[in-house]
Amino acid sequence: MPIAFRVLGDVGLEIDGCPVDVGPARQRHVLAALLIDANRPVPLDHLLDRVWGDCPPQRARGTLHSYLSRLRGALADAGGADIRRGPAGYVLGVDPMTVDLHRFRCLIDRARSSDDDAAAALFAEALASWHGEAFPTLDTPWFNATREGLHRLRLAAELDRNDLALRQGRHTEVLDALTAAAGVYLWDERLAGQLILALYRSGRQAEALETYDRLRRRLAEALGTDPGPPLRRLHRQILTDDPDVSGPPPPAGRAGPGTRAAPLQVPRQLPAPPGSFIGRSDELAQLAKSMDARSDETAAMVISAVVGAGGIGKTWLALRWANDNTDRFPDGQLYANLRGFDPAGDPVDASTVLRRFLEALGVEQARIPVDSDARAGLYRSLVAGRRLLVVLDNARDSATVAQLLPGTATSAVLVTSRSQLPGLVTGHDARPLALDVLPEADARTLLAQHVGAERITADPAATAAILEHCAGLPLALGILAARAALHPDLPLATLAAEVRTAATRLDALDAGELTVDLRAVLSCSQRALDPPAATAFVLLGLAPGPDLSEAAAASLIATPPARTRHLLRRLIGAHLVQEHQPGRYRMHDLVRLHAYETAVADPSARGRPALRRLLDHYLHTAHHAAMLLSPQRDPLTLAPAGPGVVPADLTDLDGAMAWFATEHAVLLAAARRAAADGFDVHAWQLPWTLATYFDRRGHWDDWAAMQQTALDAAARLGNRAAQAQAHRLLANALSNLQRYDEAHAQLQCALDLFDGLGDDAGRAHTNFDIAMQFDRQGDPRTALTYANESLRLYRAAGTTLEQAVALNAVGWYHCQLGEHRPAVALCTQALALTQQAGSLYGQANTWDSLGYAHHHLGEHDHAVRCYGEALALFRRMGDRHAEAIVLDHIGDTHSAAGSRASAHRCWLDAVEIFEQLGHPDVATVRSKMR
Repeated sequence: MPIAFRVLGDVGLEIDGCPVDVGPARQRHVLAALLIDANRPVPLDHLLDRVWGDCPPQRARGTLHSYLSRLRGALADAGGADIRRGPAGYVLGVDPMTVDLHRFRCLIDRARSSDDDAAAALFAEALASWHGEAFPTLDTPWFNATREGLHRLRLAAELDRNDLALRQGRHTEVLDALTAAAGVYLWDERLAGQLILALYRSGRQAEALETYDRLRRRLAEALGTDPGPPLRRLHRQILTDDPDVSGPPPPAGRAGPGTRAAPLQVPRQLPAPPGSFIGRSDELAQLAKSMDARSDETAAMVISAVVGAGGIGKTWLALRWANDNTDRFPDGQLYANLRGFDPAGDPVDASTVLRRFLEALGVEQARIPVDSDARAGLYRSLVAGRRLLVVLDNARDSATVAQLLPGTATSAVLVTSRSQLPGLVTGHDARPLALDVLPEADARTLLAQHVGAERITADPAATAAILEHCAGLPLALGILAARAALHPDLPLATLAAEVRTAATRLDALDAGELTVDLRAVLSCSQRALDPPAATAFVLLGLAPGPDLSEAAAASLIATPPARTRHLLRRLIGAHLVQEHQPGRYRMHDLVRLHAYETAVADPSARGRPALRRLLDHYLHTAHHAAMLLSPQRDPLTLAPAGPGVVPADLTDLDGAMAWFATEHAVLLAAARRAAADGFDVHAWQLPWTLATYFDRRGHWDDWAAMQQTALDAAARLGNRAAQAQAHRLLANALSNLQRYDEAHAQLQCALDLFDGLGDDAGRAHTNFDIAMQFDRQGDPRTALTYANESLRLYRAAGTTLEQAVALNAVGWYHCQLGEHRPAVALCTQALALTQQAGSLYGQANTWDSLGYAHHHLGEHDHAVRCYGEALALFRRMGDRHAEAIVLDHIGDTHSAAGSRASAHRCWLDAVEIFEQLGHPDVATVRSKMR
């Protein structure tokens, strides 16, 4: 009953070739921690550290004992394997040759002490023990350090194997592996020397010299040094055709230098797996599930398509999975980079790829058909019935991939593309796997793997900025990490400063080589679009805020909604835009920055008219929504919306509140963009439209910031009436923030401006607001004076509703002065006027005033009924702040009436709302509950 333990890949156990369930992920951590030190004691504290690192759970020891007990049960059938506890710790007793790690070490030791013929077989057997990255999902400091050490041990074994192959004249056998490894370990001079020597002995002297020159230039630019003496000596020998580097003749049946190597019948074309692969465990599992669907020769061929934006890590994921699963495909692996979105060249046509595949499968060049269809037919004939994996990387479209599909169900195809490949999904039943950005934890790990944990922890602010502005895009993280790794003295703060600023962010993400220039990667995606979609992409980069609606996009692009939906679907298909919620669209920050740069730099994009249309969309929709929220407000006089603008369709108060809630962050950004880009009319009018919504939802900081933007814009325009309005609204926001001195100063500015304009309505509004400030500051006597002045002005020039509002205010201030009977009379008059005017807000405020007066007259039941009317109306209008105030008042009334439990419930509800709003009154209400 042969057993096999694995840690050189996913941790696991097999008995007679069948996997054995060894429990959940953390239990596999425990198994791996013991297997790595098999037959040696591991102290309990060391085991805890290995499994949980610095973050052990509560009762970690008990949990560990539970895992160990379950593992003993799982190992019961694995003859000779058991877990014992001794005085020095826990020991996993097992035959070391059943553990791939210890078998690998034993075989390598034997290979290094054997003659060349025996060593070649031993090296091959040892390296076959690896099934991917060592324990890839285990992430603690100890496992990470152990993994790095094992990968260094693997590389050393591969280098020894390569030296042996070169000594035996088997340079053609290892050439592909050398080329792939050299692309991963860019700085290993021993590996570079092996590749250069293999190229030279294969008759490719020019490529050998070019490989040396690339390394020399890389060392000079990054480190200011030259290759070491052995490599420089090899270079001179190649230049002079020194016979000492010609090597021995190849073994019988193998090609020598300058001749064509014998064709391989089992292709092994996969590039090496990425050395710094992080995370993606869910995606790897999903890929494995898709590939496992291939069960027998009668099943359909499995095609998995890894799709996503440029730089998202599609190739890395595909190569990681492919290299980890080569044993599933014993007849070989074919690989082609189709260069569908390659900044360095045009896409590779299918006919060229078919020729390369046929050569790899052993077809002599003379037998390869010239006609593309004939090549495809021969290719499918050769692979029929074979268990092959075909990896097609960087595909531009479904048509190219379709020509390269095997015709047999026994093979599997893995495709990567920036396109969604709808033709492959619908026509060939491909299983799509959409790749998103890395989570922050994985992004941090990737950065730390390149630059070192010490530099990360030494400057947390710079690290946070880099992670924020790379926004989980692996390519962006990799470029910055490479720059930091190549320049160990470069502070992370310097890189962080570059990515913090939008103007230099994409410059920071250019590593100096075309293939890792983020602008070049994004430009290729853009060039693959048809002209209307490319124009839409560029204009979408102008959109302020985190996302935008379909109507906003239609206004920006100036296309009808149906056409806009079609263009957005094209951009979603190219993974340049995401529909992250139904009907709402966004771009990755770096993608949007590239689009914005293009729009600004290209006059033909007509970015300024497009931005004006978008601002018109937001202003006209927001103004309509504001009037639905507060119909009694004097409306603004808006300029007509530009051609192509599509305002949102809002019909009632609930719809208006929902629209403001959805567009909240977007409208803030739109007002700021309007001010920054010289659209000053929009910059003062947009904040006006937001005032009622901000007040009802308690967004007072946003309100104050927006009104300051409005005030600055109105001043630039020289519009004194707009300045006066902005001063008033800014004062209201500051008052809610209890910044009363600043609020009074703003109101005085507004009053002076209205006086100068001869605007009695404006003076009335401002006197009303001044009264409110004094009331909030505990001075109802002065408040009453200003309220009476506002009432006088409203009676002379105002509407019925404005008179009612002022009348209610006068009644309220009488309440505050203890004059409750006169207050009831005044507020009753006000209520009749607000009902006559049909103002829900006016009625709600007046009901609250009446409730307050009746409460203080001892008429508690009457007070609760009045408050109930106010509460229902405020809830109907979505005014959370007023709702909390009324709940507090109802609680006071219940308390005065002796119903402490009812009072407590009302205060608790008020506290919850005040806490959500961040309102300072929460402490006062909470104190009543003690």
